[in-house]
Amino acid sequence: MYIYHHWQGLKRKHKKIVIGLGNFDGVHIGHQKLISEIMLLSKEMGGTPAVFTFHPHPLAVLAPDSCPPLILSQEAKQRLLEKLGVEVILFIPFDLEFARFSPEDFIRIVLSEDLGVSGVVVGYNFTFGYRGRGTPELLEEQSARYNYRVRVVSPVVVDGQVVSSSLLRELIGKGKVTEAAKFLGYYPFIEGQVVTGARRGGVLGFPTANLDINKKMLVPANGVYAVQVHVDGETYLGVANIGVKPTFQEQIRNIEVHLLDFYQDLYGKNIRVKFTRRLREERKFNTASDLVKQIEQDIIQTRLVVDSR
Repeated sequence: MYIYHHWQGLKRKHKKIVIGLGNFDGVHIGHQKLISEIMLLSKEMGGTPAVFTFHPHPLAVLAPDSCPPLILSQEAKQRLLEKLGVEVILFIPFDLEFARFSPEDFIRIVLSEDLGVSGVVVGYNFTFGYRGRGTPELLEEQSARYNYRVRVVSPVVVDGQVVSSSLLRELIGKGKVTEAAKFLGYYPFIEGQVVTGARRGGVLGFPTANLDINKKMLVPANGVYAVQVHVDGETYLGVANIGVKPTFQEQIRNIEVHLLDFYQDLYGKNIRVKFTRRLREERKFNTASDLVKQIEQDIIQTRLVVDSR
């Protein structure tokens, strides 16, 4: 896979670029359908499947207070796109200068002159250029002039709902991770480095890994979750707590994970935590003993969740 942070002159490096345009946050099943159209058109044309996206999110520049949390990190997005067959990714730095590109200039300069695209694939509601004035219709109108083909991908509907990143943020933000997986095509996950915590879990008999999480990332609602934890190429069951540990009157929100049947040191390691089901809300217990009894029940439930799948 080739990763670029610019678009200039890439038509000399990659032939017949077929490019998908969009933010692709989540790389959910709607995005996956779009990627499959890129792959099909690339195969038809003997071209190079590519994706043009932004980092940071455009709203981080245009309206920082309205910028949504990210479902995927840039690294995770790259891995998923590569797995789907994308050969070239353009992670373009979004700034105010780029925001002033008219839709017509974007087509002429970026898509035609520098990328020399043979095909463009977009979602039905995609907009681009200054104030989002560019539309799929404009791309189609200009296609004959600049000699490229256009495919517009219709919405994907699951259980009567159109799949979108905003829907997924709502579901994950409410802790509905099992439901979110139907729209993502995979379980929501968080990646981070294990850092030193209060070490209280070990005292209680359930040692935990505390994750250092990028504050720009979307984190599920506070509560206790059944999870799958990926460490050094291996997968383990686990129970994760997201919240402020009210039993111990802490104030800082964090994520801590107890891995089942795991007895190694995790400090400093990068791990991936996949949230498969929300078991319960986070709550305050009268005693540490009461908390231990509940954790034991959470572990039983976690094993049952896996056995029932």
